[in-house]
Amino acid sequence: GTSPWHQEAGPLMYRLFGVFLLSLAGAVAAETMLPPPVESRLDHRQVPQESTSIFVEDLESGEVLVSWNDNVARNPGSTIKLLTTLAAIDVLGPTYSWQTDVYAIGEVVDGTLRGDLLLKGNGDPYLVTERVWQLVRRIRQAGIDEITGDLLLDTSHFELNGYDPAAFDRQPLRAYNVAPNALLMNFKSVRYWFEPLHDSGKVHIWTDPPLANLSINNRLGVAPGSCRGYQRGITITANEAVDEMTFSGKFPSGCRRYAMDRAALSHHEFAYGLFASLWLESGGVFKGGWQAATAPAEIEPLLSFRSIPLADVIARVNKHSNNVMARQLLFTLSAEVLGPPGTEAGGRKVIGDWLGDNNLEFSELAFDNGAGLSRDARITAADFGAMLRFAWRQPYMPEYVSSMSLAGLDGTLRYRLDDGPLEGSAHLKTGSLDHVAGIAGYLQSRSGRRFAVVVLQNHTDIHRGYGEETQEALLRWLYEL
Repeated sequence: GTSPWHQEAGPLMYRLFGVFLLSLAGAVAAETMLPPPVESRLDHRQVPQESTSIFVEDLESGEVLVSWNDNVARNPGSTIKLLTTLAAIDVLGPTYSWQTDVYAIGEVVDGTLRGDLLLKGNGDPYLVTERVWQLVRRIRQAGIDEITGDLLLDTSHFELNGYDPAAFDRQPLRAYNVAPNALLMNFKSVRYWFEPLHDSGKVHIWTDPPLANLSINNRLGVAPGSCRGYQRGITITANEAVDEMTFSGKFPSGCRRYAMDRAALSHHEFAYGLFASLWLESGGVFKGGWQAATAPAEIEPLLSFRSIPLADVIARVNKHSNNVMARQLLFTLSAEVLGPPGTEAGGRKVIGDWLGDNNLEFSELAFDNGAGLSRDARITAADFGAMLRFAWRQPYMPEYVSSMSLAGLDGTLRYRLDDGPLEGSAHLKTGSLDHVAGIAGYLQSRSGRRFAVVVLQNHTDIHRGYGEETQEALLRWLYEL
């Protein structure tokens, strides 16, 4: 028979062996925390593993599936917009809206304003051409057909001193470098359209929106060739006032039509040009100029034009990674919480205080302009994960999650992750700068598990597609869990 010692020793031996196996498994896991497909991609591209930070958490169980270099502070690129928009929706609420106030400085007699019309901006980030057209219609419906004086512009709600649009990358005409402004119209940007006129060898140029105070010097010619090449061979330069654009070079004959977005004019000049153009288009009469002014405290506005709600604004910020809109949010937080005028420094203080109030102690955070258009911004993947976990438990979670690009379907992910089951399975914010690649948001796996996902990579040329390969390898691996 079996001795009592063997009866005791057998189970004990198995228990000890089990502990050994668990210890061995733990050692292996500690050495290979990266999922095999991710490790394979990094090795294939000869990207050092230490240049990558990943954090993945199961949102229901709280289990952390991947924590690779997650406490290393890295440049997040545009993924940092998720922090700006989260603070905005938490502090201001999803239905918050901006207003643009309109004042009649003078008497209105038989449809004629005998005096000036004043517009006071309060930071509306989405006062695009269509919305300005609606504003014009509202003023016309209020009984004004003719303005005998000038257009007065009040932008005092925000304060921005010494901003240089060329400071980030020496590209002052790029739309992403436009400065915030309390009366921002159409992002202070124009879409230029180019169409070759084959009979004459010239190129027809027109703008949207049309601005009477913007001049175009067209020196473009047509050359044989397919429709490709940087800016389709177009060189654009501006005079010092940015009110005259010169286009030169050879446009490929193979292009049927081509569009290019660029900033133009000053904020005041742009607002005046767009308003005047749409006013005349509506059938109104206006022959005046513009002046900077301050709205009088003693009179009520003729009308207040409300913006779209904040929930819709953050969708445009995150899905399309709109930099100037993100910066408008930062200035708005400053003005609303600390009082006008809103400033960038004030916005940073509000977000810092908000993080502390919600026990989100991000010791490695370096928060710059709220848009990610920065070489100095920093955050860890673990802190990013904590932020996503916090957002998941808030009542406005659906609005926040739906503000991100839907994999393979819209926004900056419209043409990514669109082949197979990942399409529609994730809401994510992308981020890319030179030598920076990032992605952050939420993914639902095939089995229905929901994960908070963060990938931040800082390495030479990682923005040239290598970062996207790493991200997609991780997402496909997670989807199958």
